[in-house]
Amino acid sequence: MKRRQFIQKSSLITGLVGLSPLYSFSTDLLASKKVRIGIVGGRFGASFQFHEHPNCIVEAVSDLREDRRNNLMKTYGCDKSYTSLDLLLKDSKIDAVFLATPAPDHAKHTLASLKAGKHVMCAVPLGMTIEECQEIREAVLSTGKNFMMAETSVYMQGTITARKLYEEGRFGEIFSAAAEYNHPGLEVLWFEDGKPTWRHGLAPMNYPTHCTALLVSVTGERLKKVSCLGYGNGEGLLENNPYNNPFWNETAFFQTNQGHPFRVEVNWKGALRNAERGEWRGEKMSFYLPTGHSNEPTMVTNASEMAKDDAGFEHTRNKVAPYEITKWWETDMLPERMRHNSGHDGSHTFLTHEFIQSIVEDRMPRINIYEAMAYTVPGIVAHQSALRGGELLTIPDFDDRSN
Repeated sequence: MKRRQFIQKSSLITGLVGLSPLYSFSTDLLASKKVRIGIVGGRFGASFQFHEHPNCIVEAVSDLREDRRNNLMKTYGCDKSYTSLDLLLKDSKIDAVFLATPAPDHAKHTLASLKAGKHVMCAVPLGMTIEECQEIREAVLSTGKNFMMAETSVYMQGTITARKLYEEGRFGEIFSAAAEYNHPGLEVLWFEDGKPTWRHGLAPMNYPTHCTALLVSVTGERLKKVSCLGYGNGEGLLENNPYNNPFWNETAFFQTNQGHPFRVEVNWKGALRNAERGEWRGEKMSFYLPTGHSNEPTMVTNASEMAKDDAGFEHTRNKVAPYEITKWWETDMLPERMRHNSGHDGSHTFLTHEFIQSIVEDRMPRINIYEAMAYTVPGIVAHQSALRGGELLTIPDFDDRSN
């Protein structure tokens, strides 16, 4: 019965997404229903807005460190804290948890939370191996609890815009796309107090979701094949990392289930501008998010104007112009109190709202287990390809909701 209910939830969210990627929900109808949440992880976990949501109460917080627990209590106006996730999960008042814990712990913490009867929102990525991702999928199906991955790229203002333009048919067919996540200098976070952190040597493609979501969440395509190359040979700070990863940077070339190419770069080192951006290239229109933080979004549209190139050949010239992205966080997509800017290009309020509303309305969230796997697993396979010198590999499909 739980599995059947989960599939029914799947059908509901699929129908809603088909209507519009910008759907909003009224909190008035179910205003009396409150979700009591526990926040776990005092760094990233302190940057969300659960205390601002009209249908949410922050019941308790947790972190292994006292200073971070205190920060969480101050942020959320909460006077109950636990020294571990295990203790927090025993609290019968808690309906749901937000896991803002280290990436290698996501699978273990998600499984424990689901088995404790809690709804779960977890930071990215879903897991570190395909097997971990499969185990979470089975736990979500068997428990019937809501699972959502907190992928910020889905709700960046530019991604929401691209999704709207795509649904309106403005692109025509998107025949290719690209995304990049540049975070040079990240190695300063690899060690803390002289000890390695979970980030030490993490393979770039094991953290792919900031890029993969930029296509998958816009068009719904699935990534089916990949060839990936890495830069680095295990030198310097990469030595003796727990992942046995030799690469600073990785570039993957994906093919989608619609036969479209999709290039993804995740870079930890180099003379690069920080960026979390995408570009979608279509028959009728293309849309480019800013490169780094120094220029504007750009829209390219077909035009009948004739022009000559620098060799004197006449051709039809497309129109290239800056494009002003709507601040969607100012709209009724969010409850009134949450209509303000937030982390990762305004995405945190949207993630907060979508998770709580999915529980209140008893439906699957947008970034459900199937989407989480579609963002995460291709990167895991891409890293395997890079370790094999760019061998073309097939990405398994986990969308069969009858299993």
